[in-house]
Amino acid sequence: MKKLTIDWVGKRPLFFAISGTLCALSLLSIATKGFNYGIDFTGGTLVQVSYPEPRELAQVRADLEKAGYPEANAQSFGGKKEFALFLKGDENVDVSIVETFVEKVKAAAGEGLRVDRKEYVGPSVGKHLKRQALTAITLALLAIIGYVAFRFDNPLWGAAGVAAIAHDVLITAGVFSAFQLEVDLVIVAALLTIAGYSINDTIVIYDRMRDNMRHRRADDIGTLVNDSINEMLSRTVITNGMVFAVVLALFLLGGSVIHNFAFAMLIGSISGTYSTLAVSMPLVFQFQKGRRRAAQTETAAVPREGGRRRR
Repeated sequence: MKKLTIDWVGKRPLFFAISGTLCALSLLSIATKGFNYGIDFTGGTLVQVSYPEPRELAQVRADLEKAGYPEANAQSFGGKKEFALFLKGDENVDVSIVETFVEKVKAAAGEGLRVDRKEYVGPSVGKHLKRQALTAITLALLAIIGYVAFRFDNPLWGAAGVAAIAHDVLITAGVFSAFQLEVDLVIVAALLTIAGYSINDTIVIYDRMRDNMRHRRADDIGTLVNDSINEMLSRTVITNGMVFAVVLALFLLGGSVIHNFAFAMLIGSISGTYSTLAVSMPLVFQFQKGRRRAAQTETAAVPREGGRRRR
């Protein structure tokens, strides 16, 4: 089989430009549009209802408008008879308002509507969950830096790995902001899953890189990085291709309940594969090259004893 000779290091300016543009667009969208937070973060209520006869989602939304809640959202929940109704809250929402919402929806839907479940999240709880979600993501990134630095005895490799993870999470978040898709605790779980998925691929290539550095000390760092990526490329493509196929099936066939989760995983799987190959490892090259240049500069700056070369 012919050995792959893709020059990943040589193409790093292009890769960095693509990543920088995508990250900048994501930050711009987040800064201007923000996120469409779900009731987990804003507070509100979730009501699971069952109709006596099959009903289209458009009809359910029409019932919500008739009840006086056009801002409420509905999702099918296991067929055409069961639906989940979402009403976002604000500072003034309390349990009595939730009960009013349920009674008005019942009146608009007609006889036979059954309420199977009611969940209420207060605005203070929503703010607490938002802080907890940000804390969880931050701690996960710090833990990954520590783990990679300890395992490979090189904090710069950990920093490169986390830069790739931040790249994937930011792009996924930017897509959700741009299209105003709802962000709830399930999406936070998806972002953390993307982070773990991305660093797993990166660590596999890091292992090969470490082995190559031990056995091929005469080779320059650029050759070692390129060879390490190319040697693991088939494994990366096959593994990630299978993950992508499974997540695509969930996205197309899993129903509206996990639609946004599956979409986040689709974006993350594509971005994670790209960042492992085109962001993390080229950054390792950049860091290692900078370290060697600094070491050479420091050695050249050491004065010779007695003003002449020692024999």
